[in-house]
Amino acid sequence: MYRHIGVAGATGAVGTIIRQLLEEREFPAETLTFLASSRSAGTRIEFRGEAHEVKELTSEALQGLDLLIASTPDEVAAELVPWARQQGVVVIDESGHWRMDPEVPLVVPEVNPHVISTHQGVLASPNCSTTQMVLAMKPLHDAGRIRRVVVSTYQATSGAGTVGERDLEQGTRAVLAGEEYQYDAFSAPIAFNLIPQIGSPRHQGYTSEEMKMVWETQKIFEDDTIAVCPTCIRVPVSNCHSESILVETEAKISAAEAVELFQQTEGITVVDDLAAGSYPMPLDCSGKDDVFVGRIREDLSSTNGLAFWCVSDNLRKGAATNAVQIAELLATTARASH
Repeated sequence: MYRHIGVAGATGAVGTIIRQLLEEREFPAETLTFLASSRSAGTRIEFRGEAHEVKELTSEALQGLDLLIASTPDEVAAELVPWARQQGVVVIDESGHWRMDPEVPLVVPEVNPHVISTHQGVLASPNCSTTQMVLAMKPLHDAGRIRRVVVSTYQATSGAGTVGERDLEQGTRAVLAGEEYQYDAFSAPIAFNLIPQIGSPRHQGYTSEEMKMVWETQKIFEDDTIAVCPTCIRVPVSNCHSESILVETEAKISAAEAVELFQQTEGITVVDDLAAGSYPMPLDCSGKDDVFVGRIREDLSSTNGLAFWCVSDNLRKGAATNAVQIAELLATTARASH
């Protein structure tokens, strides 16, 4: 059982939501320890009506933990996981460092819950853009086997952390005031602009963010023949990633069938009435845990194609919620085996 839970990166944007979710969803832990960098250590935070002092994230601070949910930079995760493994602590890791390790299951609970049984002390949560896409793909793949995906993402500034959100707000204010602003998170102005690059150049003209979507999708579905063509774009939206997705399936799925499949899938909410101007939008989806799907239609340019629009809160289902759901799945499995 997982009686003593730790949260690493507890004071960050994602860590804060993880804490809220553990409390709201009444995660069955007896003791919680909150960990962060030396800069945030000593901060006092409230959980379940009690004040907790944030401890510095060190190897010693992991002693006695059963499970650690970690939202840290890649370089911290690279050190953290070996520390935890040595002490028998199971880690749910939000960083990108361990995702493609062949021994580490990459988990979206609604999509591939069976892989948690293969873990050897660490489980990874996918990139935020991948998570919402694979959840939307799941019912279509089960019904008609997806062969190809073309996706364009419209990613919020919160995906670049609090500094990204500050850049959007302060940069917008500066433009409206006719002033200069020095951006910290982005290589180009984000206010009143789009930046068609997220991550560094990685493979044949694709960025690191785009290749994450390719490789993670194939790993989650355990099928490296699924072809994925992504374009990742940073947009001047504070929160929630949006995606325009086109899938091609082996067996034809009509738009009406797709709507029904989406509606039957846990974690998906369909908002799809074009005539009434009803479809998922970031402002409506922020702060919610589901993946929202709309603009569902058959592809006019191919026989077995489906196009749809997909929006999700990148800090919640794209990060914190998925990690907490993995923890719940582990706890449920542990209870069932006792």
